[in-house]
Amino acid sequence: MTVGIIGAGAMGSGMAQVAATAGHEVRLYDISRDALNKALEGIVQSISKFVTKGAMTPEEAKAIEGRIYLCEKLETLGDCGLIIEAVLEDIEVKKKLFSTLEALVRDDAILATNTSSLSVTSIASSLSKPERFIGIHFFNPPVLMKLVEVIPALQTAPHITSACCEIISAWRKEVVLARDTPGFIVNKVARPYYSEAIRILEEGIAEKEDIDAAMTAEGFRMGPFALMDFIGHDVNYRVTESVWKGYYYDPKYRPSFTQLRLLEAGWFGRKSGKGFYTYPMEAMAAAETRSSGSIFLRIFSMLVNEAADTVGTGICTAEDVEKAVKLGLNYPEGLLTWGQKQGYGSLVKQLDDLYDTYHEERYRVCRYLRQLAKN
Repeated sequence: MTVGIIGAGAMGSGMAQVAATAGHEVRLYDISRDALNKALEGIVQSISKFVTKGAMTPEEAKAIEGRIYLCEKLETLGDCGLIIEAVLEDIEVKKKLFSTLEALVRDDAILATNTSSLSVTSIASSLSKPERFIGIHFFNPPVLMKLVEVIPALQTAPHITSACCEIISAWRKEVVLARDTPGFIVNKVARPYYSEAIRILEEGIAEKEDIDAAMTAEGFRMGPFALMDFIGHDVNYRVTESVWKGYYYDPKYRPSFTQLRLLEAGWFGRKSGKGFYTYPMEAMAAAETRSSGSIFLRIFSMLVNEAADTVGTGICTAEDVEKAVKLGLNYPEGLLTWGQKQGYGSLVKQLDDLYDTYHEERYRVCRYLRQLAKN
């Protein structure tokens, strides 16, 4: 099967490399020849690293490179069996693209979006045959990240979902299946890691260095402020805003003015040299404050509650939420398993205490977590 990739940015070029490595001929399309040339250069460099590490032979690397074709005309994707777009995260741009693309491709082609938070169902509505449309969400960088979220639209035919799960699994990726809801699994479950940390900072309970140290001391690879700087506030803030709006302005997803001001200042984090921290950043001493345990418990209880809510509302299975946070967020354990070790009852008490203190809906305990605490 020939695979088409639309958009030659980091995500598109990464997906092209993954598909070519799996043995597919790949047509990588972009309107910019410079973007295509840059993408191919990046792919060649990426593949050469695998050769240097002994993960593949020079002959295998050459074969992968030879399976990738650069295209400047959308019509060249006409005979592809699967086409995935990775263009601007704008729903109208994506709808227009697929409306145009549908007239150029064969009737049995599967069309997919790599959106991280937009409605797959809404994009599908732009097609005359929406039953062949689906969400296939890779994580950055696609070559290294093992997780892929597969998100059927309301209109997606069941056999299309099954086929995509089989294809992506054959690409040596771990698939999780998500219902079409804002943020899907990973971007929904991760929100409290950022928002509650900012809330603690804004309340003057602890400094960013202390909050980061409290979380890394418990096993998280990066603290929330260092991680937001790493992701980029131009990305992280907009995902938060998208999930918040998607859930009808549910207060538990509400963005922070603190992060918005960084975005407005152009202080995106590492990529701009300044965010919550200034870069290059000096190594921080591991801070141990009296409040470290309470900081961790507050953020962690919100995370477990969000994971439980994701399962309890039927967005995904318990198995898939555990897989998603480990592979998509690099958490040391699945949140439900980790929460059980901490004690579901203590987490429920923490959230109830926060609700009694703040009288805010963001701290409401979901039904499924209360159920787990009673069992």
